[in-house]
Amino acid sequence: MLAPICLFTYNRLKETQQTIAALQQNDLAAQSELLIFSDGPKNENVRPSVAEVREFLKTISGFQSVQIMESPENKGLANSIISGVTQVIKQYGKIIVIEDDLITTPNFLHFMNEALDFYKSDKTIQSINGFTPHIKKNKEDVYFQIRPFSWGWATWGDRWDKEIFDKKKICVEIDSDKTILTNLKKTCGDDIPKMLMDSLQQKNNSWYVRWVYDHFKNQKYSVYPSSSFISNIGFGENSTHCKGINSYVSQSVDIEKTEFKFKDFDFPDSSISKEFLKNFSFINKLKLRVQLLGSKTGRNELLSELKIRIH
Repeated sequence: MLAPICLFTYNRLKETQQTIAALQQNDLAAQSELLIFSDGPKNENVRPSVAEVREFLKTISGFQSVQIMESPENKGLANSIISGVTQVIKQYGKIIVIEDDLITTPNFLHFMNEALDFYKSDKTIQSINGFTPHIKKNKEDVYFQIRPFSWGWATWGDRWDKEIFDKKKICVEIDSDKTILTNLKKTCGDDIPKMLMDSLQQKNNSWYVRWVYDHFKNQKYSVYPSSSFISNIGFGENSTHCKGINSYVSQSVDIEKTEFKFKDFDFPDSSISKEFLKNFSFINKLKLRVQLLGSKTGRNELLSELKIRIH
């Protein structure tokens, strides 16, 4: 049985249409159930655009079945994902999750379902990713890291619990061990400690950083493909969370490939981990912005990012 696809949408019609069009081109789409969670409008200004997306959702075909869950209220992305995934995973035992700004390759569902089957009995593995930052040194089909990614991912029912996202519990753990944030930075990247503290202090609404923290706390790993099956089109002013510039460079995948050489878990090579973590370093993000200054397009991107941050 294939894993159900869980899609989270809000008010971006164009991006949602592109996300669906790409999913429909997947080889396994017609055999897959699609469950869509449409979040309610945050205010009256976005009510028409939410309604527009919902009208489009009702026209979707090309899957084994399509279910649409419309929230009458605005839950926010974090609560929408936590409650939606919990609901679906209780019924199906496994899940593939994407958001409304992710373009998948035609073999995305092949990789995700094959990985879910291969690692289902290995409790060291907590999640599967469809995206990877570019890792030059990795020559195999997959590699392992503690930090997961949120651009097209999958997990199992016995590795997901809404208690993972309990902010009070995480605060107690951090307060009782002053080394946690330092070790979290070393293991998962420069950006994670601040992102986590901002989440705990209600400065952001990230479910993802608490998912990262749970991998770290329990020393569980995430499976990455050697090349990405995902591209993110959601950066910019209308994005809920990815406001600014995409700092992640990935290597495109062979879209004809449908059989993958998975391997049993082994601890990641230190050189691959080092290269992986560079993608999240402040220095890497600074270098990217310096490079963007060299072209008119790049300068326009930087100006757009600055305007977003000012507002």
